[in-house]
Amino acid sequence: MSTATRTDGLPWWATALVLPVFNIALALLISALVILAIGEDPVGALTSMLAGAFGSGTGLGYTLYYATSLIFTGLSVAVAYHAGLFNIGSEGQAYVGGLGVGLVCLALGGWPWWLVLPLTILAGGAFGAAWAAVPGYLQAYRGSHIVITTIMFNFIAAALMAYLMVNVLKAPGQMSPESRGFDDSVTLPMIHDMLGAIGIETANAPLNLSLPLALAACALVWLFIWHTRWGFALRTVGANEHAARYAGMNARRITVVAMALSGALAGLMAINELQGVQHRLLLNFPAGLGFTGIAVALMGRAHPAGIIPAAILFGGLLQGGAELAFDYQSISPELVVVIQGVVILFAGALEHMFRPALARLFTRSAKPVGA
Repeated sequence: MSTATRTDGLPWWATALVLPVFNIALALLISALVILAIGEDPVGALTSMLAGAFGSGTGLGYTLYYATSLIFTGLSVAVAYHAGLFNIGSEGQAYVGGLGVGLVCLALGGWPWWLVLPLTILAGGAFGAAWAAVPGYLQAYRGSHIVITTIMFNFIAAALMAYLMVNVLKAPGQMSPESRGFDDSVTLPMIHDMLGAIGIETANAPLNLSLPLALAACALVWLFIWHTRWGFALRTVGANEHAARYAGMNARRITVVAMALSGALAGLMAINELQGVQHRLLLNFPAGLGFTGIAVALMGRAHPAGIIPAAILFGGLLQGGAELAFDYQSISPELVVVIQGVVILFAGALEHMFRPALARLFTRSAKPVGA
């Protein structure tokens, strides 16, 4: 993700813009071939997907709604990455963060949302941070691998939430494992309602006040990582832990703190999903967005300025994929997942596949004539 360690002479704008465009173009080409193989029109299908995500106010609203959650989980992965940690546990951290958000909303029914919101931010962040700090501690002080522990903590979080929803928090007299609904006063206002109040009519969509919160989180992460001494220490540990120790930095403590910050950002995703849209605590509300946040962070080069457009892209894939499955009956939801997976593959795991060829092209074009 980081371009600072690259020495192939490729300009930053080629890494940030040209390379992702090549990756997405190849992913769409392969997706088109898959659609063609089942006998459908690839141009029409991909056009339907694009129109479903960005071609209407409702579609755009849903895209930005998904993108809001992905910004939080992408930032979560990015902060850990800068400390040299690969956090696979944003899904579970968001899940447990949702427990904090849900408990606050259930307890403070009747309070105005603008008083409840700071408390849900604190609760969601604290619950997510606590859940992520344990793998951080195990990595720093016990030598456990962060990838293994965070994966396992996803399963533990799912089991914990299932127990609580079935045996503790389920609304009385209800069969489905979900809490009672939040009081209307604590739920976040929708963007279309806020714009309508000032005379701007927009389409009805679940986009809510969490979007500005996500953008504010991007700004704060940028300031913290690149403009504070704590962020410098975190990046130093991630770049070279031995050098950081030699410089007098407490690498173990920084590891735990980095994971706690990562988990806190993942926990904030629950504000969008629960306080903003679902208005109750329910099972599996992260719906895999914690894992998709890994691809968002990869494609965004672990930088907030890259995470925002990457989150919008993957939000568009989610919304456009739903529209595609609706318009084309022969394209099953499973095939839509395959298309999304191809984009994730080329934007994430194979993000640098074109880099050597692109670097050679730039090196050749930079040579003086006659050299």
